[in-house]
Amino acid sequence: MAVETVKVKAKQEAPIVVDATNLIVGRMASNVAKLLLNGHRVVIVNSEKALVSGSRKNIVTKQLKRLEIGSVVNPKYNPHRYREPNKMLHRMIRGMIPRKKPSGIAAMKRLRAYIGTPESYESVEKTVFENAKATKPLPMYMTMGEVASAIGWKQGSK
Repeated sequence: MAVETVKVKAKQEAPIVVDATNLIVGRMASNVAKLLLNGHRVVIVNSEKALVSGSRKNIVTKQLKRLEIGSVVNPKYNPHRYREPNKMLHRMIRGMIPRKKPSGIAAMKRLRAYIGTPESYESVEKTVFENAKATKPLPMYMTMGEVASAIGWKQGSK
């Protein structure tokens, strides 16, 4: 008689909650990508307050140029560009993960990014990466919310 084995799902560990306020987006994204590839669940809150370095003019013109890319054949083949800060951040992190490999697919399922802080994560202790903090004065940076609204994000809509 064969013994049946029952798979017991391991208890899900609590996610690492990262507060993106005043963190440089590229450095934060690389730290989050490493955590995801190591098997952690990561939740990013306040994604609209993450900082983008560079001059405001260059940042906005680069984002607007990316929106102009299209297909000669049919508009349905255009690349899909997000305008919401949380989805832009999600896309940045996706670029740092081998998304077509099984490890990358599993890693991206463990990532959540939010605009603002959901009620369920308000009382949770938030992680801040020391190497991702802004080194220059804050007016030298542009927030993800400012970038998103410059390229067409309407803050109240989803």
